[in-house]
Amino acid sequence: MKRSIGFLTFLIFACTAKPLYSQERSRAPADNIGGQPVQPKSSKTTILPIEHHFWDKENDLLFAGVAAARTLDYFSTLNMRRRGRQEIFLTNDAVDNHAGFAAIEAGATGVSIGASYIFHRYGHHKLERWTSIVHVGLATTGAVRNYSLKTAHTAVAVTRP
Repeated sequence: MKRSIGFLTFLIFACTAKPLYSQERSRAPADNIGGQPVQPKSSKTTILPIEHHFWDKENDLLFAGVAAARTLDYFSTLNMRRRGRQEIFLTNDAVDNHAGFAAIEAGATGVSIGASYIFHRYGHHKLERWTSIVHVGLATTGAVRNYSLKTAHTAVAVTRP
C-alpha cells in the first residue's frame, strides 16, 4: 500500500511539475515595432524541442518489454508457489487464482503504459521512456529472484506402526 501511495505521489508531482519548472517556448513578435527587418536566427542557436509520437518504434519495443517482463514474473511466481514458497507482495489466494493473477499482471502492464502516456502528454519524454525501462528492470529482477529461491521443504510427520 505504501509503494502505491508513493508511486501515485511521484506521478502527480511529475505531471504537475512542467508548468512550474519548464520554460515556455519563445514566441515570435506580433509586429515589427522598429520597422527594421528581423534578422533570421542562425540554425546553430535554435534549439527545437524533441517531439515524437506516443506509439513510435521505441515505445512499442519498451511496452513489449514490459509485457514480456510481467509474463516472466507471472510464470516465476507460479513456479515459486508450486515449490512451496509464499508470495510477499500479494496474497497467496490471489496468486493461486491463475486467471485473477494473470489479470493483475495485465493490469500492471496497462498501468505502466498509462503512466508513460501521462508523461508523454505533459512533455516529460525522458520520464516516459524511463517508466518502461525501470518497470522492465524491476519485474525481471523479481522474476530472477523467484527462480533463485530454494524450494521450501515441509516436514512430513512419519508414523510408525
